[in-house]
Amino acid sequence: MTTLSAPSPTATWAGRIRRALPYLGVVLVVGYCLAPFYWMIVSAFRRPADQFDNSALPVHWSIKNFSAVFQSDNGFGRSLLNSLVVAGTTTALALLIAIFAAYALARLDFRFKNATLALIIATSMFPGISQVVPLLKLFTDIHWINTYQAMIVPSMGFALPLAIWNLTVFFRQLPFELEQAAMVDGCTRGAAFRKIIIPLAAPGVFTTAIITFIAAWNEFLIAQTIVNKKEMTTATVAISKFTGQHGFDQPFGTQMAAGVIVTVPLVIVVLIFQRRIIAGLTAGGVK
Repeated sequence: MTTLSAPSPTATWAGRIRRALPYLGVVLVVGYCLAPFYWMIVSAFRRPADQFDNSALPVHWSIKNFSAVFQSDNGFGRSLLNSLVVAGTTTALALLIAIFAAYALARLDFRFKNATLALIIATSMFPGISQVVPLLKLFTDIHWINTYQAMIVPSMGFALPLAIWNLTVFFRQLPFELEQAAMVDGCTRGAAFRKIIIPLAAPGVFTTAIITFIAAWNEFLIAQTIVNKKEMTTATVAISKFTGQHGFDQPFGTQMAAGVIVTVPLVIVVLIFQRRIIAGLTAGGVK
Protein backbone atom coordinates (compact mmCIF):
# COMPACT_ATOMS: atom_id res chain seq x y z
CA MET A 1 0.00 0.00 0.00
CA THR A 2 1.57 3.25 -1.19
CA THR A 3 1.21 6.52 0.60
CA LEU A 4 1.07 9.90 -1.08
CA SER A 5 3.56 12.36 0.24
CA ALA A 6 2.50 15.93 0.78
CA PRO A 7 3.93 18.47 -1.69
CA SER A 8 6.90 20.40 -0.45
CA PRO A 9 6.38 24.03 0.58
CA THR A 10 8.72 25.11 -2.20
CA ALA A 11 6.63 23.38 -4.87
CA THR A 12 3.43 24.84 -3.40
CA TRP A 13 4.78 28.38 -3.47
CA ALA A 14 6.17 27.88 -6.99
CA GLY A 15 2.74 26.77 -8.20
CA ARG A 16 1.05 29.75 -6.57
CA ILE A 17 3.52 32.12 -8.16
CA ARG A 18 2.97 30.60 -11.62
CA ARG A 19 -0.79 30.94 -11.24
CA ALA A 20 -0.47 34.51 -10.00
CA LEU A 21 1.89 35.70 -12.77
CA PRO A 22 -0.86 36.22 -15.42
CA TYR A 23 -2.96 38.25 -12.98
CA LEU A 24 0.10 40.24 -11.96
CA GLY A 25 0.81 41.00 -15.60
CA VAL A 26 -2.76 42.20 -16.14
CA VAL A 27 -2.53 44.44 -13.06
CA LEU A 28 0.75 45.95 -14.27
CA VAL A 29 -0.60 46.65 -17.77
CA VAL A 30 -3.84 48.16 -16.46
CA GLY A 31 -1.96 50.25 -13.92
CA TYR A 32 0.47 51.48 -16.58
CA CYS A 33 -2.41 52.48 -18.88
CA LEU A 34 -4.55 54.13 -16.19
CA ALA A 35 -1.76 55.96 -14.33
CA PRO A 36 -1.75 59.03 -16.65
CA PHE A 37 -5.56 59.25 -16.50
CA TYR A 38 -5.47 58.97 -12.70
CA TRP A 39 -2.89 61.75 -12.45
CA MET A 40 -4.97 63.91 -14.80
CA ILE A 41 -8.02 63.51 -12.55
CA VAL A 42 -6.03 64.20 -9.38
CA SER A 43 -4.42 67.30 -10.92
CA ALA A 44 -7.80 68.55 -12.12
CA PHE A 45 -9.14 68.60 -8.55
CA ARG A 46 -6.16 70.41 -7.05
CA ARG A 47 -6.34 74.09 -6.24
CA PRO A 48 -4.55 76.31 -8.78
CA ALA A 49 -1.99 77.14 -6.08
CA ASP A 50 -1.26 73.41 -5.53
CA GLN A 51 -0.69 72.35 -9.14
CA PHE A 52 2.93 71.38 -8.55
CA ASP A 53 2.12 69.28 -5.48
CA ASN A 54 3.20 65.67 -6.03
CA SER A 55 0.95 64.05 -3.43
CA ALA A 56 -1.10 61.03 -4.53
CA LEU A 57 -4.33 62.82 -3.60
CA PRO A 58 -5.11 66.54 -3.45
CA VAL A 59 -4.52 68.02 -0.01
CA HIS A 60 -7.31 70.52 -0.65
CA TRP A 61 -9.97 69.41 -3.14
CA SER A 62 -11.26 72.12 -5.45
CA ILE A 63 -13.39 72.49 -8.61
CA LYS A 64 -11.94 75.87 -9.59
CA ASN A 65 -10.16 74.30 -12.55
CA PHE A 66 -13.46 72.95 -13.93
CA SER A 67 -15.19 76.31 -13.52
CA ALA A 68 -12.25 77.99 -15.26
CA VAL A 69 -12.66 75.67 -18.25
CA PHE A 70 -16.10 77.06 -19.04
CA GLN A 71 -15.23 80.72 -18.70
CA SER A 72 -16.78 82.78 -21.47
CA ASP A 73 -13.44 83.76 -22.98
CA ASN A 74 -12.41 80.10 -23.44
CA GLY A 75 -15.39 79.12 -25.60
CA PHE A 76 -14.90 75.51 -24.52
CA GLY A 77 -18.61 74.65 -24.67
CA ARG A 78 -18.74 75.54 -28.37
CA SER A 79 -15.54 73.56 -28.93
CA LEU A 80 -17.15 70.46 -27.41
CA LEU A 81 -20.11 70.89 -29.77
CA ASN A 82 -17.74 71.23 -32.72
CA SER A 83 -15.93 68.02 -31.73
CA LEU A 84 -19.24 66.19 -31.43
CA VAL A 85 -20.36 67.36 -34.88
CA VAL A 86 -17.05 66.44 -36.54
CA ALA A 87 -16.62 63.08 -34.80
CA GLY A 88 -20.29 62.09 -35.13
CA THR A 89 -20.51 62.98 -38.82
CA THR A 90 -17.20 61.28 -39.59
CA THR A 91 -18.32 58.11 -37.82
CA ALA A 92 -21.72 58.04 -39.57
CA LEU A 93 -20.28 58.60 -43.06
CA ALA A 94 -17.42 56.15 -42.51
CA LEU A 95 -19.77 53.39 -41.37
CA LEU A 96 -22.25 54.04 -44.19
CA ILE A 97 -19.54 53.64 -46.83
CA ALA A 98 -17.49 50.98 -45.04
CA ILE A 99 -20.40 48.56 -44.54
CA PHE A 100 -21.04 48.27 -48.29
CA ALA A 101 -17.36 48.32 -49.24
CA ALA A 102 -16.45 45.69 -46.63
CA TYR A 103 -19.35 43.45 -47.70
CA ALA A 104 -18.18 43.56 -51.31
CA LEU A 105 -14.58 42.82 -50.34
CA ALA A 106 -15.50 39.98 -47.98
CA ARG A 107 -18.45 38.25 -49.70
CA LEU A 108 -18.15 38.93 -53.44
CA ASP A 109 -15.64 37.62 -55.97
CA PHE A 110 -14.16 40.07 -58.44
CA ARG A 111 -10.79 40.81 -60.00
CA PHE A 112 -8.15 42.68 -58.00
CA LYS A 113 -10.10 42.29 -54.76
CA ASN A 114 -7.02 41.76 -52.61
CA ALA A 115 -5.18 44.57 -54.40
CA THR A 116 -8.10 46.90 -53.69
CA LEU A 117 -8.05 46.03 -50.01
CA ALA A 118 -4.28 46.51 -49.87
CA LEU A 119 -4.62 49.90 -51.58
CA ILE A 120 -7.27 50.96 -49.05
CA ILE A 121 -5.01 50.03 -46.16
CA ALA A 122 -2.02 51.73 -47.81
CA THR A 123 -3.85 55.06 -47.89
CA SER A 124 -3.95 55.09 -44.09
CA MET A 125 -0.16 54.73 -43.83
CA PHE A 126 0.64 58.26 -45.00
CA PRO A 127 1.57 60.49 -42.05
CA GLY A 128 -0.90 63.26 -41.35
CA ILE A 129 1.77 65.96 -41.42
CA SER A 130 2.47 65.19 -45.10
CA GLN A 131 -1.15 66.01 -45.98
CA VAL A 132 -1.41 69.33 -44.17
CA VAL A 133 0.12 71.61 -46.83
CA PRO A 134 -1.80 70.11 -49.82
CA LEU A 135 -5.06 70.17 -47.87
CA LEU A 136 -4.47 73.75 -46.74
CA LYS A 137 -3.85 74.83 -50.35
CA LEU A 138 -6.89 72.91 -51.63
CA PHE A 139 -9.28 74.14 -48.96
CA THR A 140 -8.09 77.71 -49.42
CA ASP A 141 -8.85 77.53 -53.13
CA ILE A 142 -12.36 76.11 -52.61
CA HIS A 143 -13.09 78.36 -49.60
CA TRP A 144 -13.40 75.55 -47.06
CA ILE A 145 -11.20 77.12 -44.39
CA ASN A 146 -13.00 77.40 -41.02
CA THR A 147 -15.77 74.96 -42.00
CA TYR A 148 -16.91 71.61 -40.63
CA GLN A 149 -16.36 69.82 -43.92
CA ALA A 150 -12.70 70.87 -43.89
CA MET A 151 -12.27 68.79 -40.72
CA ILE A 152 -14.66 65.96 -41.61
CA VAL A 153 -13.28 65.10 -45.06
CA PRO A 154 -9.64 64.67 -43.92
CA SER A 155 -10.84 62.69 -40.90
CA MET A 156 -12.51 60.30 -43.33
CA GLY A 157 -9.08 59.67 -44.82
CA PHE A 158 -7.96 57.68 -41.76
CA ALA A 159 -11.36 56.63 -40.39
CA LEU A 160 -12.65 55.00 -43.59
CA PRO A 161 -9.71 52.60 -44.23
CA LEU A 162 -9.81 51.57 -40.58
CA ALA A 163 -13.55 50.92 -40.72
CA ILE A 164 -13.34 49.00 -44.00
CA TRP A 165 -10.54 46.78 -42.71
CA ASN A 166 -12.30 45.96 -39.43
CA LEU A 167 -15.64 45.21 -41.08
CA THR A 168 -14.06 43.16 -43.86
CA VAL A 169 -12.42 40.88 -41.31
CA PHE A 170 -15.69 40.59 -39.41
CA PHE A 171 -17.81 39.85 -42.52
CA ARG A 172 -15.40 37.08 -43.52
CA GLN A 173 -16.00 35.32 -40.21
CA LEU A 174 -19.77 35.08 -40.78
CA PRO A 175 -20.91 31.70 -42.19
CA PHE A 176 -21.67 31.83 -45.91
CA GLU A 177 -24.34 29.14 -45.37
CA LEU A 178 -26.67 31.59 -43.60
CA GLU A 179 -26.69 33.94 -46.55
CA GLN A 180 -27.06 31.10 -49.05
CA ALA A 181 -29.96 29.61 -47.08
CA ALA A 182 -31.76 32.96 -47.16
CA MET A 183 -31.28 33.19 -50.92
CA VAL A 184 -32.61 29.65 -51.35
CA ASP A 185 -35.72 30.70 -49.42
CA GLY A 186 -36.36 33.48 -51.94
CA CYS A 187 -34.31 36.42 -50.68
CA THR A 188 -32.32 38.44 -53.13
CA ARG A 189 -28.69 39.19 -52.29
CA GLY A 190 -29.71 42.66 -51.16
CA ALA A 191 -32.48 41.29 -48.93
CA ALA A 192 -30.13 38.67 -47.46
CA PHE A 193 -27.61 41.42 -46.77
CA ARG A 194 -30.23 43.59 -45.07
CA LYS A 195 -32.06 40.89 -43.10
CA ILE A 196 -29.29 38.40 -42.30
CA ILE A 197 -25.82 39.91 -42.58
CA ILE A 198 -26.45 43.33 -41.04
CA PRO A 199 -28.09 41.98 -37.82
CA LEU A 200 -25.30 39.43 -37.38
CA ALA A 201 -22.67 42.09 -38.07
CA ALA A 202 -24.00 44.43 -35.38
CA PRO A 203 -21.15 43.63 -32.92
CA GLY A 204 -18.54 44.44 -35.54
CA VAL A 205 -20.36 47.60 -36.63
CA PHE A 206 -20.62 48.93 -33.08
CA THR A 207 -16.99 48.09 -32.35
CA THR A 208 -15.91 49.89 -35.51
CA ALA A 209 -18.11 52.85 -34.57
CA ILE A 210 -16.36 53.15 -31.21
CA ILE A 211 -12.88 53.05 -32.75
CA THR A 212 -13.79 55.51 -35.51
CA PHE A 213 -15.48 57.94 -33.12
CA ILE A 214 -12.53 57.94 -30.72
CA ALA A 215 -10.05 58.50 -33.55
CA ALA A 216 -12.08 61.39 -34.99
CA TRP A 217 -12.72 62.87 -31.53
CA ASN A 218 -8.99 62.92 -30.71
CA GLU A 219 -7.86 64.35 -34.07
CA PHE A 220 -5.67 67.42 -33.57
CA LEU A 221 -3.32 68.19 -36.45
CA ILE A 222 -5.89 68.86 -39.19
CA ALA A 223 -8.20 70.81 -36.89
CA GLN A 224 -5.28 72.91 -35.68
CA THR A 225 -4.17 73.75 -39.23
CA ILE A 226 -7.41 74.20 -41.16
CA VAL A 227 -9.30 76.24 -38.56
CA ASN A 228 -8.21 79.61 -37.22
CA LYS A 229 -11.51 80.94 -35.91
CA LYS A 230 -12.04 80.42 -32.20
CA GLU A 231 -15.73 79.52 -32.59
CA MET A 232 -14.86 76.68 -35.00
CA THR A 233 -12.07 75.00 -33.03
CA THR A 234 -12.53 71.50 -31.67
CA ALA A 235 -12.04 70.57 -28.02
CA THR A 236 -8.53 69.18 -28.48
CA VAL A 237 -7.37 72.37 -30.17
CA ALA A 238 -9.13 74.58 -27.62
CA ILE A 239 -7.28 72.86 -24.77
CA SER A 240 -3.92 73.60 -26.36
CA LYS A 241 -4.83 77.28 -26.62
CA PHE A 242 -5.80 77.82 -23.00
CA THR A 243 -3.97 80.76 -21.44
CA GLY A 244 -3.09 81.22 -17.80
CA GLN A 245 -4.14 83.92 -15.40
CA HIS A 246 -1.57 86.38 -16.75
CA GLY A 247 -1.81 85.29 -20.37
CA PHE A 248 1.63 83.69 -20.58
CA ASP A 249 1.83 81.11 -17.76
CA GLN A 250 0.84 77.48 -18.41
CA PRO A 251 -2.62 76.60 -17.00
CA PHE A 252 -1.88 72.97 -16.12
CA GLY A 253 -4.89 72.59 -13.82
CA THR A 254 -7.35 73.98 -16.36
CA GLN A 255 -5.93 71.77 -19.10
CA MET A 256 -6.17 68.71 -16.85
CA ALA A 257 -9.80 69.51 -16.04
CA ALA A 258 -10.57 70.00 -19.73
CA GLY A 259 -8.89 66.66 -20.47
CA VAL A 260 -11.20 64.95 -17.98
CA ILE A 261 -14.24 66.60 -19.57
CA VAL A 262 -13.14 65.56 -23.07
CA THR A 263 -12.60 61.95 -21.94
CA VAL A 264 -16.02 61.57 -20.30
CA PRO A 265 -17.99 61.38 -23.61
CA LEU A 266 -15.67 58.64 -24.84
CA VAL A 267 -16.25 56.60 -21.68
CA ILE A 268 -20.02 57.07 -22.02
CA VAL A 269 -19.97 55.98 -25.67
CA VAL A 270 -17.96 52.85 -24.83
CA LEU A 271 -20.34 51.91 -22.02
CA ILE A 272 -23.42 52.40 -24.22
CA PHE A 273 -22.09 50.38 -27.14
CA GLN A 274 -20.56 47.71 -24.91
CA ARG A 275 -23.99 46.44 -23.90
CA ARG A 276 -25.09 46.15 -27.52
CA ILE A 277 -21.89 44.40 -28.50
CA ILE A 278 -22.31 41.81 -25.75
CA ALA A 279 -25.97 41.30 -26.72
CA GLY A 280 -25.01 40.72 -30.35
CA LEU A 281 -22.21 38.33 -29.47
CA THR A 282 -24.42 36.21 -27.20
CA ALA A 283 -27.13 36.01 -29.89
CA GLY A 284 -24.67 34.83 -32.56
CA GLY A 285 -25.75 32.72 -35.52
CA VAL A 286 -28.83 31.37 -33.67
CA LYS A 287 -30.42 34.81 -34.12
